[in-house]
Amino acid sequence: MDFNSCLYKIAEQLGSSEVAALKFLCLDYIPQKKQEPINDALMLFQGLQEKEMLEEGNLSFLKELLFLICRLDLLTHDLNSSKDEVKKELYDLDKAQVSAYRVMLFKLSEEVSDLELKEVKFFLEKKIPKCKLHDNSSLLDVFVEMEKRLILGEENLDSLKSIFEHVNKSLLRHIEVFEESNRGQSCITVQEMCDSLREQDIDSQVSDRIYQMKSKPRGYCLIVNNYDFSEARERVPRLHKMKDRKGTERDEDALTETFQKLHFEVVSHKDCTVSKIREILRAFQRMDHKSKDCFICCILSHGNKGIIYGTDGKEASIRELTSYFTGSNCPSLAGKPKVFFIQACQGDNFHKAVPVETDSERDNYLDMDTSSQKNYIPDEADFLLGMATVKYCVSYREPMRGSWYIQSLCESLRERCPL
Repeated sequence: MDFNSCLYKIAEQLGSSEVAALKFLCLDYIPQKKQEPINDALMLFQGLQEKEMLEEGNLSFLKELLFLICRLDLLTHDLNSSKDEVKKELYDLDKAQVSAYRVMLFKLSEEVSDLELKEVKFFLEKKIPKCKLHDNSSLLDVFVEMEKRLILGEENLDSLKSIFEHVNKSLLRHIEVFEESNRGQSCITVQEMCDSLREQDIDSQVSDRIYQMKSKPRGYCLIVNNYDFSEARERVPRLHKMKDRKGTERDEDALTETFQKLHFEVVSHKDCTVSKIREILRAFQRMDHKSKDCFICCILSHGNKGIIYGTDGKEASIRELTSYFTGSNCPSLAGKPKVFFIQACQGDNFHKAVPVETDSERDNYLDMDTSSQKNYIPDEADFLLGMATVKYCVSYREPMRGSWYIQSLCESLRERCPL
């Protein structure tokens, strides 16, 4: 395949959000003003060619960009490279072409929930015109506006730190790791930044490796069980084929029996809209968990990549739902395990064809979506997320027996956990 055909093929596989991420990572080479006319990947590639950052026989910068946005499939299939090869390149400080500053900001944008993004915009309302903080603006857009107004820069991170001190303290680590590394050298590799964060996590856990599990009840086990999706079928045209979740009552019964035996106080809610789910989680967030050792949340519903559906057909991101229980948002659960079990699809692809129902909103086979994967749980300690399936795939549920995942989970807990 010739050079231009290769670039065209890659551009065709990049979505708008990925192009926006690439544009941000290229700001040190293509200024924001010159990026304004760029609205697709091909135009961006042309701009990089003009800057001699992308040439036939020299695709290192493109490989680094695709590595950073986690499009490893394009590295492998279209550039005949691999994650390990690019990682090796980035170990060499002379070959890392995207600054650690840009990488740090991009990493922040990937880990901020929709709710946290709204809070960031709130803290900037007096510094940036509201028209620049509209609902559709991403955190990367906000960072660009902050840079324009000189309230954000490689040596000017105080405002950013102050905002995240309020919004999500756990994300301050990314900024602090960058600052510490930046004192000794002009740039660091992506791998070194990740390694440094990992070492901090390990150090923080050395002194307390085992969770206390002595209180009775151990804590709350919240179950959200969605069966009836008639409202979703009626209100959302694209969900008109969404089925009711036959067999889900078997899962609720199994979870209730299992966690009651494990000394949890079980609270169940049936057929919840997204607003109702948020209301329930906020209520548990406000509770005093000081006398409890743990919190369990089980959500049984239809879903898609990174989200679950309410019975009204509206979507809620898994990351948003878990973020209610971070140490800053729910102090009485700080340092205690927060465990989420999600029985819902994460796409429409099948592991293999079998005659059972799924928790996807569609029945037909779809091509893999190209959006990059984000973390579904907050970036701090004491969270565990158990998913019924991997990204892009359906989860299976038998109407007479319940879901494979929940039934197997309960069986394993009964066998392995002391009562």
